[in-house]
Amino acid sequence: MSEIRLDLPDRIDTEIDRFVNQGEFINRDEAIEELLTLGLTAFDVDEDTGREPGEDLFTQATDDQHDPAADTDPEDEYTL
Repeated sequence: MSEIRLDLPDRIDTEIDRFVNQGEFINRDEAIEELLTLGLTAFDVDEDTGREPGEDLFTQATDDQHDPAADTDPEDEYTL
């Protein structure tokens, strides 16, 4: 297992202590490991995300949408 040393802002350190004191985690090490795992899972860090660096997820989602009113196929019939 890798060992990492980092400096945390006081508010995050206090939140971790609160979680441990409330019994959410057995100790600080478990809390930090679980919270980092949850954060990485939420961020969905993959080596191949299919996105270019700096590409906005909102822009990608709107670009992927299809507007049927914009179809210009001449063989498309008008229907109700």
